[in-house]
Amino acid sequence: MGRAARRRRTGGGADRGANPVELAVVMPAILVLLFASIQVAAWFVARATALNAAQSAVNAQRLYEAPAGAGEARAVDFLTAAGDWLVGWDQPGPACVTTLAEVTCTVSGDSLSVIPGVSFPVRQTAHGTVERWTTG
Repeated sequence: MGRAARRRRTGGGADRGANPVELAVVMPAILVLLFASIQVAAWFVARATALNAAQSAVNAQRLYEAPAGAGEARAVDFLTAAGDWLVGWDQPGPACVTTLAEVTCTVSGDSLSVIPGVSFPVRQTAHGTVERWTTG
């Protein structure tokens, strides 16, 4: 058996030890991508939570002769039960603006962050018409 054939079979050569070095170079990029994807997913869940709270508030506030503050109370109940995906939502809290024909509710806060000291703001608004008697 020749020297070249023996080298191929035993795996020796100039590439010995290259895999650990390649892994050491690539691993930080893999970790950054992993944490970034987790952060993006947390941001999307926080947005969905804020939008669902705002829609719930609109549904409560748009009812016929709904008392003032019914929308904000429903949003607070929703956000309290939803968990900590949206943090800081209670400062200043959900806000609803009602006119004779329309209601608009806004929920804002920050996404849960996997990066210490960095915040990702979230603000969602829902809109609906107020139920009322009309002549037709």
